[in-house]
Amino acid sequence: MKSPDLRLDGQAAVVTGASSGLGVIIAKALAAQGCAVVVAARRRHLLDDLTAEIIGGGGQAVAVTCDVRDPGYGDLLAEACVSTFGRLDGVIANAGIAGSGPAETEAASVFAEVMAVNVTAVAILAAACARRMIPTGGGWVILQSSILGRRAGTGPGVAAYTASKGAVEQLTRELSRQWAPHRIRVNALSPGYFPTEMNAPMVAAPGRLDALLARIPLGRAGEAEDLAGAVAFLASDASRYVTGHILAVDGGMSAW
Repeated sequence: MKSPDLRLDGQAAVVTGASSGLGVIIAKALAAQGCAVVVAARRRHLLDDLTAEIIGGGGQAVAVTCDVRDPGYGDLLAEACVSTFGRLDGVIANAGIAGSGPAETEAASVFAEVMAVNVTAVAILAAACARRMIPTGGGWVILQSSILGRRAGTGPGVAAYTASKGAVEQLTRELSRQWAPHRIRVNALSPGYFPTEMNAPMVAAPGRLDALLARIPLGRAGEAEDLAGAVAFLASDASRYVTGHILAVDGGMSAW
């Protein structure tokens, strides 16, 4: 039996939401394993900083500015990967937004925008990449869920966000079923609390961070290395018999 191989040498992949937070961690994790990356987001200056860091470390990266609410963005990124690196092996649909507030006062437009970014745009990107992977023999797709894809939130309310992440988890299962015959594995990451730009408002109130950490069995927030290992596993041949799976990376928080 061969030892599991986490290396991604010779592969190329797309990462959205790569200007900050988990997207930066994901892009660096792929590059560290030898994968060339197309990093995409709206804030170009942050993408340029990321690509410079990856290239400076011996990796390959190119930045593409885009808005995932544009229906054509999936084809744009898939084509950018193929034209730049000559191939497309994987995609991590990480871009997302979150609304916050009581459900009874949440505007329909806010709810719709969260669903458009977190679900519709994810499906568009996955499909665009799958259309390139099917003729070339397969690949891998990783969608970004959340601990809130399987449990209710806390605080004032996150109805749109929880609904969107629940939809992402079901989308993961359905796409894995449809694309398995084409040798495309589809899985999702389900992170718990990581100290990111998006999560900052959640712990801004006094005592909120301590209360949150008290609910995590491992007793701490997630760190970059925690997510990097999960990304490498799901993208590599180490998970070649894993598809349709939602991988919790939450310190045990969703276990109780």
